[in-house]
Parts: sequence; C-alpha cells; structure tokens
Amino acid sequence: MSNHPINLSKSIFYILLIFLLINCLFPGSLMGYLIFEDIDRYPSLADNPIYQPLPIKFYPIGDLINHFILYFIITLAGYNAFLKNKRFKNLFYFMLFLSVFLELPHLVIPNRTFEFYDIAANLSGVIFAYFVIVIYRFYCKNKT
Repeated sequence: MSNHPINLSKSIFYILLIFLLINCLFPGSLMGYLIFEDIDRYPSLADNPIYQPLPIKFYPIGDLINHFILYFIITLAGYNAFLKNKRFKNLFYFMLFLSVFLELPHLVIPNRTFEFYDIAANLSGVIFAYFVIVIYRFYCKNKT
C-alpha cells in the first residue's frame, strides 16, 4: 500500500473522464434520462440563455455548445491535474484522441447519431483549453 496522499485534482479529472465515457457510450441521453426521465431528450446548456427557448432551427448550435463546454471543462481539469508533469503535452494528445474516438461509436449505438460537427466542437473545446493553459503558464512565468 502506498503512502502517497490522494491528489484531489487528479481524482476530479478521473471522475470526469469516467462520466465522459459513460455519457458518450450510453444508448440515448444519459443526462436527459437523469433530468427529464427521457432518454430521447437532450438537455442543452444553450437552451435558455435569456429565459427564452431557442427556436428549433438553432438546437444543433446548443448541442455543439454542450460538446465544446464538456470537453473544455474536462481538458482544463486534466491540465490542472498534470500542469507540473513532464507529460503535460501527452494529455493534449490524449484528449484530442478521445474527442474523436468517443464520437465514433455513435455510428452503432442506438438512439445516438454520429456528426462531424460534434467532433469539431469536441476538438475545439480541447484546443481552446490548451491555449488557455498555455497563456496562463506564459503569464505566470513572466510574472515571477
């Protein structure tokens, strides 16, 4: 048994990764099931920005925002967990891989649809988080 203390930021990152895996591989909307008790209903973070429902033609934009935010948050959590690790860039490549790989099973999972725009939103979230951290590291390095 190891005497290493539990690293909270790594634990949060791993929990978010497990959530991502379950959410991406669930046949239907896991969040829709948990919130609305309906696997066919997908909650959207952009549904109600000004307490008005978005017109149906803009729903795909809300879905893309969900993908962007999910991958942005998980990637930031990972960068926070491994910021001082020498393999920091490996996390970037790992998240890029996940953002594409976890969308591919949607070709065969029931009640899910594969969309290239989802992959683009996933990749955008990962890349944007990377640039936020690079700018943060640059700012911190020049501040000291």
